[in-house]
Amino acid sequence: MSESPVRYFVFDVESVADGQLVSQLRYPGQGLPAEEAVDRFRAELLETRGTDFIPYTYQVPVSVAVAKVLEDFSLADLVVLDQPRYRPHIITDLFWRGWEAYRRPILVTYNGRTFDLPLLELAAFRFGLGLPKWFDTAGGRSYQQPRNRYNAASHLDLMDLMTNFGASRFSGGLNLAAHLLGKPGKMAVEGQMVQDLYHDGRVGEINDYCRCDVLDTYFVFLRTRVVVGQLTLEREQELVATAKRWVEERAPEQPAYRTYLEHWGDWPNPWEGDVPAQG
Repeated sequence: MSESPVRYFVFDVESVADGQLVSQLRYPGQGLPAEEAVDRFRAELLETRGTDFIPYTYQVPVSVAVAKVLEDFSLADLVVLDQPRYRPHIITDLFWRGWEAYRRPILVTYNGRTFDLPLLELAAFRFGLGLPKWFDTAGGRSYQQPRNRYNAASHLDLMDLMTNFGASRFSGGLNLAAHLLGKPGKMAVEGQMVQDLYHDGRVGEINDYCRCDVLDTYFVFLRTRVVVGQLTLEREQELVATAKRWVEERAPEQPAYRTYLEHWGDWPNPWEGDVPAQG
């Protein structure tokens, strides 16, 4: 591990509400069963806020998918944690221990600063895990700490990049960004369906969805590297083609990859023989 060439963790988290916690805090003394408490809370949120998504503070991770990306931006591997049991405490521990074992690679997310990382930090709090390297409060200036909002050398949130740290809105999110590149984006499963899938015992499908979100995030990440000048467009297209072959090789054993490839689209290159100007 000490000589690991992995430079980036491109990852995504899917989570579900802790029904017992919801029952205790939202409806104390009523003895509501966990699933009933979650359904009631969702209905109230939908009526008052127009969304039934329960705040992450009531949630636990049930899926974390991580793409291991090398320094040259090539895809080395993509894993889901604690397969096939998907236990929240083990998932959380594996994520943070993996980040340290690979010598603290740069975390790459889409909107991870407001959801994925706070949720995983709170899960560490819940499960009693120490994260001294992540919080790094012993030394260095605050802006050098990994958790600092503007420290892209530790965490690159692609939504922050797209919006100049919230100065604008990026309507359409990861789904739109992926579609701009011809990639599948949202398919049969969407984020708001995760709670119901979990209630139905379909945790494997949640993790398949998470895998596909990570692939979308990886391809969006590659294009941002073109925009910021770390990759040429030609090299990015080579990396996309290599990653597609990686997915194709694993598709026979992984249904999620087969679905992803069925919805695959190549980027509609407007240059076709012309050479874009490079900054």
